[in-house]
Amino acid sequence: MPNSRSGPSRRSFLASTAVASAAVGGMPLLSACGGEGSGGQEGRVSEDELKSILPTYRASDAAVDPDIAIENGSSPGYTRWIPQEELGVSVPEPRGTGEFTAMTPLWGTPPRPGNPFWKAMDEGIGLRMNWQVQDGNVYGEKLAATLASSDIPDMVCIPDWEFQGQIPQAISSRFADLGPFLSGDKVLDYPNLAAIPTEAWQASVFGGALRGLPMPQNSKNGGTLLYYRQDTFDANNWTQPTSAQEFFDFCVEITNAGDRVWAIDDPKWFAQRMYGVLPDKPLYWRRENGRLVNRVETEEYLEALEWTRTLYEAEVVHPDAIAATGDAAVRFAAGECLMYIQGEGSWYGTVAEQRATNPDFHMNAMDYFAPDGGDPVLWARNGASIWTFVNKNLSEDRIRAALELANFTAAPYGTVEQRLKSYGVEGTHYTLEDGLPVRTEKGNAEVVPETYTFICSPQSFIAHPDLPQVVEDMTSWQQRNGAFVQDPIFIGRQVQEPARLANLSDGFEDLEDDVVRGRQSVRDLRNAVDEWRRNGGDELRDFYQRLLDEGDGAA
Repeated sequence: MPNSRSGPSRRSFLASTAVASAAVGGMPLLSACGGEGSGGQEGRVSEDELKSILPTYRASDAAVDPDIAIENGSSPGYTRWIPQEELGVSVPEPRGTGEFTAMTPLWGTPPRPGNPFWKAMDEGIGLRMNWQVQDGNVYGEKLAATLASSDIPDMVCIPDWEFQGQIPQAISSRFADLGPFLSGDKVLDYPNLAAIPTEAWQASVFGGALRGLPMPQNSKNGGTLLYYRQDTFDANNWTQPTSAQEFFDFCVEITNAGDRVWAIDDPKWFAQRMYGVLPDKPLYWRRENGRLVNRVETEEYLEALEWTRTLYEAEVVHPDAIAATGDAAVRFAAGECLMYIQGEGSWYGTVAEQRATNPDFHMNAMDYFAPDGGDPVLWARNGASIWTFVNKNLSEDRIRAALELANFTAAPYGTVEQRLKSYGVEGTHYTLEDGLPVRTEKGNAEVVPETYTFICSPQSFIAHPDLPQVVEDMTSWQQRNGAFVQDPIFIGRQVQEPARLANLSDGFEDLEDDVVRGRQSVRDLRNAVDEWRRNGGDELRDFYQRLLDEGDGAA
């Protein structure tokens, strides 16, 4: 398989998605299983065992009711700025102690040490943080080196897209079991952690123990979205297509290369969701006739790529997307492509940036549909995909202090603590104009580059009082599309595949890009699937099947 990068990577989409933003009866509830020689036994927990590990859920007394309620798994929406005097208090007094080092990723310029925002946060928590902020684009390399060393920070953030090489095993061997402090009613000592949804904690069990402090994400909605220029659609009286053929015809109709207007940027991810292609590992299996089938073996996987190829052949895809150069968001904002695919984390930022110079700019997300125009099959994702882990060498008192830090950063929307974490200090990091917050230069330099957010976060929510239309559009999209979400087999679990098989599927992403661009054929892809089976795919299938078989009736 080719090694050259042909298009936007799955990792880049995961990062853009995650940073903005139930167990199946009778099956084993899996954490990061043991190494290659373990056969997947070490670290497996049954449903009953998992119940004893998970923290008790208790809604926050300090949170405020949303302006837009949850429906079909949508995130709660907040459209108004809550005055300071109406904010709740979830941490009445500083409860942290000591000094901590934390390693986190950042896609941007790190704040300077000792800045007023970090000082205000540390004073509110009652401790001092020393941040080891790393470039998010090469974070995996730094993680691998750090976890292989003897000098591991007190707290380390690890996103799931960095679960490569020895990193999954290091999570179980290097970081503390938080169960003795958080399982069951123990979590009630940390009310904001108790208010984190159970599905986020379930995804935080690694190596048979509760190890991760989660950054919860909406499991029923989100991922990659197809954005469209609603202002342009409205001006031309265009309506959303509702089938694969309608979409193709529409793209041909609105493309005008002579005026440098193309229908869409790289459509591959949209096509895979429209065709109901299974997600990434470990959620990339389904049952067919009593047998596990991998996503790359399904007909919808091939059909999605074949359909995507027709869009490229029809020359409705922006040339820079074909060449995998430039910035899709810039092309979209400039009107050179009228639809593009990106994570939900880009929605607010794109609108805020464009409204500064174009008050009429209006983007929205297109509803998904099945290729034949029927209801789509959308797949749920785990309740968290980014965690911070606590060094297992810390004393019990130090671990409790780290949890006080997490309790502060997990304060829900509508609290004094969340306001400080998200906006900083009024007068220093933001001012109020016409009753709405406006960030200052210090706010953009010190608060916007996220640090404390990675330690632990509350239930996902959507709150943009300066752009309430974005809140309404996002929550409405989630409510409509959430009705079609299904749970894949291994939802809510961490599965560490045998080391020799863990990277077996890595080459498919490049091959997909080559197939849709016409550089390789669908037959080449079918041959690659056959090679995948011979090189370990069938063995990997057996590995997952054993996990299911051994879990039947497990206590």
